[in-house]
Amino acid sequence: MSLPHAILTALLEKPSSGLELTRRFDKSIGYFWSATHQQIYRELGRLESEGYIRALPSEQPARGQKKSYEVLPAGRDELARWTSASQDPRPMRDTRLRRLRASAVVGTAGLATD
Repeated sequence: MSLPHAILTALLEKPSSGLELTRRFDKSIGYFWSATHQQIYRELGRLESEGYIRALPSEQPARGQKKSYEVLPAGRDELARWTSASQDPRPMRDTRLRRLRASAVVGTAGLATD
């Protein structure tokens, strides 16, 4: 699993801001993947530009107000594609555990049994 997949999984579980994601990575998600707040914010921008996530509209946009993000259908599709992949292109940290966690959000239909 890469950081983008960990973030997509977390956002499918609960739409969150970058700060909320950082706190979650410091706790439960940290068992699967660790990331700094800089890495998380950089990846949020990348995922948004790729059309996998979007910032939720704010009722009162203000400077310095935190943005919450949600996963778009393309992001869910990417996570489902990843969970059904039989092999990662390069060795990753605890891939099976992260794939299992992600499949709990998007379904286990394509979960590989390797």
